Amino acid sequence: MEFEIFKTRIPKIKKMQLPGEAAHQKMAPMQRIKELEAININERNPQKAGVMATFYPGLQGETRLVLILRKTYRGVHSNQVGFPGGRVEPEDIDLAETALRETEEEVGIPREQIEIIKELSRLYIPPSNFWVQPFLGIMEETPKLIPQEAEVEEILEVKLSDFLDESNLVSQNLTTSYAVDIEVPAYKLNGHIVWGATGMMLSEIRELLKKI
Repeated sequence: MEFEIFKTRIPKIKKMQLPGEAAHQKMAPMQRIKELEAININERNPQKAGVMATFYPGLQGETRLVLILRKTYRGVHSNQVGFPGGRVEPEDIDLAETALRETEEEVGIPREQIEIIKELSRLYIPPSNFWVQPFLGIMEETPKLIPQEAEVEEILEVKLSDFLDESNLVSQNLTTSYAVDIEVPAYKLNGHIVWGATGMMLSEIRELLKKI
C-alpha cells in the first residue's frame, strides 16, 4: 500500500477496540501459553519496557515498518528480531517516552518525528520477566536509519505488503537459550523468522490493519 493512502486510513485505528490476548494467542508458542497459565505474574515483580512499531514511507513511496535484529549476547533475546525499544529509565516520563527514546537510540529516528497513533495491548514476557508496552506510530518522512552499534546487528525495513501477506505466516522449529526444538508460529519477513513476543505483538497490529 502506498504511504499516502496508508496515512489517511491509519487514524481510524485510534477508535478501534484492541483485539488483545485473542490476537496474541494466534502467534503464541504453545509452551508460552502453558507457562503463562502456571505463573503468578505479580509475584514475579516484572520490570517494564516500551517498544515502538513505526510505519513510514519507503524511498518508492511504499509503506514500511522498522524492526531490528539484536546482537548476539548472553541473554534470552540474543540474535532475535524485535521492535526498537527497551526498559524504562528513571528520566522517562512514561512508557511512551521510553519507546520513543529507545527508538531514537537504536535506529536513529528523532522522537519528535514519530506520531503515536495507538497504545496497544501490553504483553508479559516470562523468559526476561518484562511487561512490554507496545505503541503504534507513524512518521511522514523517509527516515535515515542508523543502527546502534552496541545493540543492533541489522535494521529490517519490512514492506507492509509483505507483513500482510498470508504466505509469510509460517511454522518453524527452533532451539533457543531456554527451549529446545520447539515448534512456533512465526512470520517470515526480510529473510528472518519473527516469533515469540514480537510475533504476538505483530499479530495484534495485523488484526487492526486488516480492518482499515
